[in-house]
Amino acid sequence: MNINNKEIIAENIRSIREKIGKAAEHSGRKAADIKLMAVTKFRSPEEIKFAYEAGIRLFGENRVQEALERFGSGALNLPDASLHMIGSLQRNKVKSILPLVSCIHSVDRIELLEEIAKRCEAEREAASRASGPLRLLLEVHTGEASKAGFMHSDDIIRALEYAEEKKLSVCGFMTMAPLMHNPADKSEIEAVRRSFVSLRKTAEAMQKRFPVFNLSELSMGMSGDFEIAIEEGSTLVRIGTRLFQNPAMENDI
Repeated sequence: MNINNKEIIAENIRSIREKIGKAAEHSGRKAADIKLMAVTKFRSPEEIKFAYEAGIRLFGENRVQEALERFGSGALNLPDASLHMIGSLQRNKVKSILPLVSCIHSVDRIELLEEIAKRCEAEREAASRASGPLRLLLEVHTGEASKAGFMHSDDIIRALEYAEEKKLSVCGFMTMAPLMHNPADKSEIEAVRRSFVSLRKTAEAMQKRFPVFNLSELSMGMSGDFEIAIEEGSTLVRIGTRLFQNPAMENDI
């Protein structure tokens, strides 16, 4: 990694923020209401620091072990940064990830929610959580066949009822749209848009049913589709490749 890579990451972030602003304006929203997350999967500590120096304060990890190695060792000195867990999470890894993260995006089944509730209760009893209540997003399956997530509204209702009973802080929803192989294909664009619309409508319906929660966070949109996601209501976009990679190498993705 050299100074050119540092400059590339900084320029990528500037470009992404500009596109966020344009997409927000196009949909009658404010860019300030949309969070930019840097997805650090496969990224080196140096790259992560470059993103931090360029203004990124929200990071997302896909794997528990990598999160522990990068953010749990103290090697990365990012004092005002927040880490979110965005990848698939096994129940036996919940205990180890809780001290590091402020939010889990990938709550995709009631069994995982039960494990989180058990571990959060243990932390409350030990008064060991300095970062405040753990925020949770329910992952909803809206399009990508290979991805996880709640598939039926009845299951989402059951999860929210359980979260209310256990006083868990569910603050919204997450989804992954179908992968676009050809960004110029209108049918693929519409499939992605339908996925995001579906999540927004799910959030609206659940907010009416569960006013006890503030379900306003919509984590949707990645490198290839974040502008569409913003147009359809995303409040948090998860960007990895487009943030870290040299644009000259995009054809090699």
